[in-house]
Amino acid sequence: MCGIVGYVGKRNAADLLVKGLEKLEYRGYDSAGIAVINSNGKLEVQKVKGRLFNLEEKLKESPIKGNIGIGHTRWATHGAPSVLNSHPHINRTGTIAVVHNGIIENYIELREWLIEKGYKFITDTDTEVVPHLIDYYYEGDIVDASIKAVKKLQGSYALGIVSLNDPNKIVAVRKDCPLIVGLNKDENFIASDIPAVLNETRDVYFLEDNEFVVLSENGVEILDENKEKIEKEVYHVTWDADAAEKSGYDHFMLKEIHEQPKVTKDTMTSRIILGEDIKLDKINLTKEQIDKFNKVYIVACGTAYHAGIVGKYVIEKLARIPVEVDIASEFRYRNPIIDKNTLMIVVSQSGETADTLAAMRLAKNEGARVIAVTNVVGSTVSREADDVLYTWAGPEIAVASTKAYTTQLVAMYIIALYFAKNKGTLTDEEIEVIKKDMLELPEKEKEVLEHQDVIKKFAKDHFEETDMFYLGRGLDYAVAMEGSLKLKEISYIHSEAYAGGELKHGPIALIEFGTVVIAVATQPDLFEKMVSNIKEVKTRGAKVLAVALKGNENVEKTCDGAMYLPEVNPLLAPILAIIPLQLLSYYISIAKGCDVDKPRNLAKSVTVE
Repeated sequence: MCGIVGYVGKRNAADLLVKGLEKLEYRGYDSAGIAVINSNGKLEVQKVKGRLFNLEEKLKESPIKGNIGIGHTRWATHGAPSVLNSHPHINRTGTIAVVHNGIIENYIELREWLIEKGYKFITDTDTEVVPHLIDYYYEGDIVDASIKAVKKLQGSYALGIVSLNDPNKIVAVRKDCPLIVGLNKDENFIASDIPAVLNETRDVYFLEDNEFVVLSENGVEILDENKEKIEKEVYHVTWDADAAEKSGYDHFMLKEIHEQPKVTKDTMTSRIILGEDIKLDKINLTKEQIDKFNKVYIVACGTAYHAGIVGKYVIEKLARIPVEVDIASEFRYRNPIIDKNTLMIVVSQSGETADTLAAMRLAKNEGARVIAVTNVVGSTVSREADDVLYTWAGPEIAVASTKAYTTQLVAMYIIALYFAKNKGTLTDEEIEVIKKDMLELPEKEKEVLEHQDVIKKFAKDHFEETDMFYLGRGLDYAVAMEGSLKLKEISYIHSEAYAGGELKHGPIALIEFGTVVIAVATQPDLFEKMVSNIKEVKTRGAKVLAVALKGNENVEKTCDGAMYLPEVNPLLAPILAIIPLQLLSYYISIAKGCDVDKPRNLAKSVTVE
């Protein structure tokens, strides 16, 4: 969640640190700060609560000049958001500064031990133990001291470290939290994510767990905990820096909603070709291997979990393999049944989701095969999984996921068709029909995006609501769940999603005059039942907006408004049906004056438990 940047070179570090942090704002934060070894040979720290704008204003008032430094945006875990608790943290003599992403699980034990050694603590954070530990072990070499200190840490961390006694170096290390190194002539960078350095360089190293990196303006050295050198391949970033800009849209979220036709097409490119077998990139699962799987788990969090629910439906329907979908944060705590005949599909936009990584590692330890569905090349999940299927959504800046979710759905359909082909549960002709329907999706998504009037009007009329309910059946229930989450995330309106058939089992008690209900009705086999559910809530005074396919205009007789989607294979309807719900959440949030791209309390990548 927290963002880390570091710079060493010939330019002014403070300017580059702030620019880098701006590119990481999507990760979510409540405070920010930098530490720079200034031109007078002193370690100068500036920290603020709130937005980066506050830090920029402070630096205008009191500029910091120097060529090496570290910066941080903090999302509070230990200790309330405050200037004192914000990073960087320093040692008692002000000679060592540290920024940290992650959680030090044994910080209380370390804190008590350091207090016995004479150290004093001034914050409520777990991170403050790190500079004091390094100080304790420092005997003339910041690298040695950092290695010794890190050996005492339990938990997850990405650390950036600078020291007045080694004024030309940045030391960094990671364990279970992302960290990259940006390479350039006469200067080098560290960062939590590629966008922070993309305006300066396209050449990066991806650090693995327990790897240390020592940066100077003249070079980069990567070491293990025994100070043995590690050779790395340079990864060259090919995506355009403009992808991280709004391109004329008012918000990143709206831009990313409108990018869905493109990313849907991109994710299918080279994988779905009429007349050719489905391709899973370099994944090669034979019929024999697939037949041996006695269970498939799809494990994910949040929006990715909802993509997994769709995945369960389509894999079971097309390939006839039993699938269980689980929330990653619960999975490993229930002693799941896993063996060598288990397949796990983990879904994570960032590839750094802490709970998903933990579930994946548990499965691998039990002998399961793991396929990762992720959007980030070189992410931890992509490196540790047995196989990877990338979703080509490009960088997603808004905290609330839209286009990444759509590409995760596409990935689920691709996997399901691959399994169906290998198991022989569908004929070649049936697979070709679905492939053709999938290839038509981008144009149909564009059509949905061109007709937003009903959604805008409904949002304008109902943005002051405090509660909303979403209904759906079959695949539409998964869509309803994701639509409800979007509304909660960015508008702060309480909403719940229910399977339509569950109405009479309790939820209908919540319906009264004026209650807003969003009803998704795209599944022909369940359409009449869904209409009955709409009538049930209308009878009790609800205001209903329906999302249905063209040809079902009669639904308007039972509701207050309807948006119609192009005719589509019902199996693929979730890819179209989610777009109106994303737009509804967006326009309601705008009407309320909410911060659409950076909703309160949320972060883009949840990299701690």
